[in-house]
Amino acid sequence: IALMWRGGCIIRSTFLGEIKRAFVQDPNLKCLLLDKFFVDKLQTYQMGWRRTIAASAMNGKAIPCLSTALSFFDGYRTEMLPANLLQAQRDYFGAHTYERNDKPAGEWEHTNWTGRGGTTASSTYNA
Repeated sequence: IALMWRGGCIIRSTFLGEIKRAFVQDPNLKCLLLDKFFVDKLQTYQMGWRRTIAASAMNGKAIPCLSTALSFFDGYRTEMLPANLLQAQRDYFGAHTYERNDKPAGEWEHTNWTGRGGTTASSTYNA
């Protein structure tokens, strides 16, 4: 696909050749962010990327593609994400339970967040 784009499209970036090279070199490559060429480029330019997005936000200018891409990049390289807040909300509103990071995987807990209502479980919850 990268070569088709390079052959006759307005997009004639050198990155297209690097995309092809990365997948030829490693056909099982899960994400281009794991290829050395792209790792090096991101390490070199990521602070400029961040400054651009920050300046845009400070001036009230939306750049959704750049900011969403940076958010994806940060999420992809982060071992533990803030999904615990989402899990806490799901447990609070629907008693869906959650796994704690400080306990073995597979141990599910429910917290009585309000101090009222007894021991609610998702299987017995009546709204």
